[in-house]
Amino acid sequence: MIPLTMANSGETVTICKITGKDEVRQHLAELGFVVNSDITVITQLSGNLIVQVKDSRIALDRSMANRIMI
Repeated sequence: MIPLTMANSGETVTICKITGKDEVRQHLAELGFVVNSDITVITQLSGNLIVQVKDSRIALDRSMANRIMI
């Protein structure tokens, strides 16, 4: 498993694990980041990401993206 920040732009990956406190995991789940779901990395700039989850594009900073393991 590697953090989401290691994925390349345009790559579609599957979430294996989400780490962090319960509040953080709940917030990410509400945004659509759940285990075994596929997400596509749209762009990456300085560790900050824009990803596509289902039909939505979501921006994540480096600290949040590092909690999502692929």
